[in-house]
Amino acid sequence: MQTTLATSAKIAIGAGALLALGAHAAAAQNRPSAEQERAMEKCYGVAKAGQNDCAAGPGTTCAGTSVRDYQGNAWKLVAKGTCTSIQTPKGNGSLTAIPNR
Repeated sequence: MQTTLATSAKIAIGAGALLALGAHAAAAQNRPSAEQERAMEKCYGVAKAGQNDCAAGPGTTCAGTSVRDYQGNAWKLVAKGTCTSIQTPKGNGSLTAIPNR
């Protein structure tokens, strides 16, 4: 009986470790590589609510926490050189935070 319990516990621990490893691998696949990031730039004021990549200013923490569409202090990573040509209903994207937007 004890051997069966010990074996079951080991299987459960192993399964949990595999699930955690799989989740970590999936998260890593969603992140851009260092090379891809070098080809990107932060573009403020172009993210829809809840779709920013990070830095959404006071009252928010990071990715997915912007509360308004095209929030001026929230950014998304976009292809380098394209930010200021992105048009939104509130104006073009900006390489720096847009106050009062």
